[in-house]
Amino acid sequence: MKKIRIAVLYGGRSGEHEVSLQSAASVIRHLDPERFEILPIGIDKEGRWHRNDGALSAGATGREIPVAIDAPAVVLPPFSSGDETALMSIGGVGDEQRIDVVFPVMHGTLCEDGAIQGLCELADVPYVGAGVLASAVGMDKDVAKRLAAAAGIPIVPYLALKSDRWESDRGKNGGAVLAAWVGVKLGYPAFVKPANMGSSVGVHKAHAAEELDAALADAFRFDTKVLVERAVDGREIELSVLENIEPAEPPLVSIPGEIAPTHEFYSYEAKYLDENGAALIIPAELSDTEIARAQEIAREVFLALECEGMARVDLFLDRSSGEFYFNEVNTIPGFTTISMYPKLWEASGIGYRELLSKLIDLAIARHERKRRLVRERE
Repeated sequence: MKKIRIAVLYGGRSGEHEVSLQSAASVIRHLDPERFEILPIGIDKEGRWHRNDGALSAGATGREIPVAIDAPAVVLPPFSSGDETALMSIGGVGDEQRIDVVFPVMHGTLCEDGAIQGLCELADVPYVGAGVLASAVGMDKDVAKRLAAAAGIPIVPYLALKSDRWESDRGKNGGAVLAAWVGVKLGYPAFVKPANMGSSVGVHKAHAAEELDAALADAFRFDTKVLVERAVDGREIELSVLENIEPAEPPLVSIPGEIAPTHEFYSYEAKYLDENGAALIIPAELSDTEIARAQEIAREVFLALECEGMARVDLFLDRSSGEFYFNEVNTIPGFTTISMYPKLWEASGIGYRELLSKLIDLAIARHERKRRLVRERE
């Protein structure tokens, strides 16, 4: 059988660029070589695309795969060639490369937020994961929480703050009024996080009013909208969700796992820099009732946010009340060797290689359904 050609996109103009290099190396290493031909395409921090050759993918045995700056440039044409996609030409000389499926293994803004997904839609090429809408919604923590709340899913109280309002308040009173308001409405400690970032980039825990301004200043380096959220004394419970290949059937949900950070919270340093930054407990120590409730919420979030393909749903379990709260959704979750999404599925009976194949099959099936739609009036 002819192999399916997979373009693995990684890197990107995002604060999570380095995380993507690790995820991509793991995906490339585990894709089934009997079914797939792999075309690694690295996007550097300036947004330039570089095609890496097959030798690089075959040798992706290290912790991360680099973006080969001296590799041939990739130029994106503004059209599809019809029956076969024409997502790229190499070196700008018209050497079109047939691509069957794009597998974006990128995290953060301009990668996971619908930008890449929109490009694939325009090129009429199948791609793994959520579509434009769910990608954009899932990336924006504020909008995701609003939709979840509208669907009756419990969330932690929070404030969404735009940079212009913060700068105005800061200029008038040094941020004292905002800090006092947060103390009254949310209380301290409070978490400060960019609305459109992942991997805990720019996230801080403000223990008191005098720490809020510095936390906001750093968070606003990464986004123009920041969330200030009530801190919950909670356990961090994560679940992996996989779209069902049968469209009428509900999505599949893994067993829950728990993140037990050794740091004060699950920061970027705890996730990626400190090998002992957190313990991944699989399965999480929960009662049967708690497991069922967590899986129910994860499934509801996946459906409410119109997710497709895959998602990792993160919840808080309040230690005092026993209530679950929706924290966030990741539509392109980490795929490193220590990432929760593949590890939870492995513990639930779906191995890494099988999981990747299922995601690609889902991408192809969705693309075929869309191609049957009528695009213009007869």
